[in-house]
Amino acid sequence: MARFLHIADVHLGFDHYDNRDRTKDFYLALKDVLKRYAVGENVDFVIIAGDFFEHRTIQPAILNQAKDCLMLLKDAGIPAIAIEGNHDNRPYGTVTNWLKYLADDGLLILLEPEALDGKIQYEPWNEHYLSGGYIDLPCGVRVLGSQWYGSSAPKMIQTLADAIEELPKFDGQTVMMFHHGLEGQIARYQGALRYNDLLPLKTVGVDYLALGHIHKSYQEEGWIFNPGSLEANSTQETEFDRGAFLVTIDESGIIADLKTDYTQRSIVKLKVKTTGNETLNEVEARVVETVQKALKSKILDPEKQPIVELRIDGTVGFDRLDLDVKSLQQSLQTQTNALIFLLRYNVDTLAFETPLGETASRAHVEQEVFTDLLAAHSHYKARAPQLAQGLIELKDLQLQDYPEADLYHFVQTLLER
Repeated sequence: MARFLHIADVHLGFDHYDNRDRTKDFYLALKDVLKRYAVGENVDFVIIAGDFFEHRTIQPAILNQAKDCLMLLKDAGIPAIAIEGNHDNRPYGTVTNWLKYLADDGLLILLEPEALDGKIQYEPWNEHYLSGGYIDLPCGVRVLGSQWYGSSAPKMIQTLADAIEELPKFDGQTVMMFHHGLEGQIARYQGALRYNDLLPLKTVGVDYLALGHIHKSYQEEGWIFNPGSLEANSTQETEFDRGAFLVTIDESGIIADLKTDYTQRSIVKLKVKTTGNETLNEVEARVVETVQKALKSKILDPEKQPIVELRIDGTVGFDRLDLDVKSLQQSLQTQTNALIFLLRYNVDTLAFETPLGETASRAHVEQEVFTDLLAAHSHYKARAPQLAQGLIELKDLQLQDYPEADLYHFVQTLLER
């Protein structure tokens, strides 16, 4: 029997919000996972199925974070075995990258099958040269690597299967790392593999296919496993189960237990739906009320410095640009003590357009145009017909060269009616 930890999509160096604390979250999540479920559970090995880093080029501080985490495993005598993902794979024509650097430093085993004349060849891991495509571990598990194949992955699978079939016979279980996603797991995802695409790997003896790339956890048919990302790369990922798989594997089968109890930044999503009948002040009041309710119910905990996303969707009866989004966002961030407060303002201005016949008179057209403009504003909507008539009268007074003082007095009287 063997026990191991399967992680993927660590994304050390994540910097989408240009916030050092948020970047540090990804390091803290990885370190806590390794402490709890690798060292704490005394696993035989850890596999990292791609996207260990967010970028191909990393800052010294991010490299130090990676070393700090991997040293936990080295000090505990736990091998860390990795492959490249699309985020950290080396550009075409280059011979090294930061994963290779960590492998050369003895902190992980980077498994890379060789490609020769259109064929894949698996060489055993060589401790002297620190290279190879697979490794047979003392716990009775063979671990196979792969590379990031992009859109050519479906064609490469059979080539990989052919190469695996040529390997020396192995009596234990076989684990293969493959950084690609499976079709049907998340919406609007292009380039995912179909289940049948992967079957050649099962045919040649892969017992546990360790996937990455998609940040949602899933299992398929008892042999395909994807843990998802450790930290949420976006607020959308709060809707997914994701974490790390603590796996037990032997001749009787596989148990992959998804672990989610570790250090993660709290992310809270809120929503306000507008109908077009609210005034600007009423919309702002509803937003503040929504946040206050979340605070009172403890959905939002200021002590945890959460990431908050509040979406305003629907229609508004005023010019959508009248809402000072930046000022409101800053105020809400202060109220919630949020590390990051994202105010998503996605509304349409309520449109009014009365159909007019071809024989409509100029006066009628004017009346309807003014009425529509006024009705589109929630403050004037109830009195739109009367105010429209007043605007026509105001226009006539202007054409008669009435003094500005008289025009101003007329408008005042009109609004006070």
